[in-house]
Amino acid sequence: MKKTLLSYFIIIIIFNYNLVTKSENWIMEKQSKIYIAGHKGLVGSAVVRKLKELGFENIITRTSTQLDLRRQSDVEQFFAKEHPDFVILAAAKVGGIKANNDYPANFLYDNLMIQTNIINSAYKFCTKKLLFLGSSCIYPKMCPQPIKEEYLLTGALEPTNKAYAVAKISGIEMCQSYNKQYGTNFIACMPTNLYGPNDNFDPITSHVLPALLRKFYEAKQQNKPSVTVWGSGKPYREFLHVDDLADAIIFLMQNYNEKEIVNIGTGKDLTIAQLSEKIKYIVGFEGKINFDTSKLDGTPKKQLNTDKINQLGWEPKIPLERGLKKVLEWCVDNKIFA
Repeated sequence: MKKTLLSYFIIIIIFNYNLVTKSENWIMEKQSKIYIAGHKGLVGSAVVRKLKELGFENIITRTSTQLDLRRQSDVEQFFAKEHPDFVILAAAKVGGIKANNDYPANFLYDNLMIQTNIINSAYKFCTKKLLFLGSSCIYPKMCPQPIKEEYLLTGALEPTNKAYAVAKISGIEMCQSYNKQYGTNFIACMPTNLYGPNDNFDPITSHVLPALLRKFYEAKQQNKPSVTVWGSGKPYREFLHVDDLADAIIFLMQNYNEKEIVNIGTGKDLTIAQLSEKIKYIVGFEGKINFDTSKLDGTPKKQLNTDKINQLGWEPKIPLERGLKKVLEWCVDNKIFA
């Protein structure tokens, strides 16, 4: 009996030691080799800025010309050479409602290939931890509000971005499946609508906030009498500054190791009409706002429930008005607009 109890306690001690050791391996140290996939984009560039600000010194990056993430052999060769300890998968093909609606095959193929190659290579070459970025647009179109993580796959998707959403949902499932089958530590977060430096400000292919910022700024510069906003202006949207997202990503990399997805947002939303008024005021445009109701509105309301990440200890720090002013200043300084 004594030998049995002694053996039992030894097993428990070894098991707990292995858990602690493994957990410590999941913490990014200043010298850890961290690969940021998509470091030139809106999210990736913000993560790089934040990591450098915090003193991380071993950041690995590759441009799309240096490494085509859609090519499996190239991605595997890269992982075989670099063996990153941690991976933040921010690389993706993204766009606004028109781009998603017009080019669904591109959004599906590119995103499936990028995330599949990186996730599989991270497993194959023993990456300690990976974070996959999804999107709030993967939730059902007519979701209860605010949207909780468990609402995923409970209803039909928004048709205009269905291809993109299906690709991102596949990435989540891939992370969870690899965790289940191989014991990996691949986590996934769902950010709300983002804005910030290095965004796409093209008035046709960009998301709504950067498109409006450009429209109002150029209308003011050209003394136009009005600005036309696509859609009715009635849909509600939530907006998070990308610097807040970068902070949340690093927080999750250091503090979260569960299989369930995590929403990242502000928990506050406003209509597109209200957003237009805010941007109009910040830019200083004095003309009229028109709404082109022949254009698609998309999902009527998309506000995330952020209780999970808030309870973990993270909250956003940049209010929308201050964030808009910061982005406008960055655009002017970098001569993004005409």
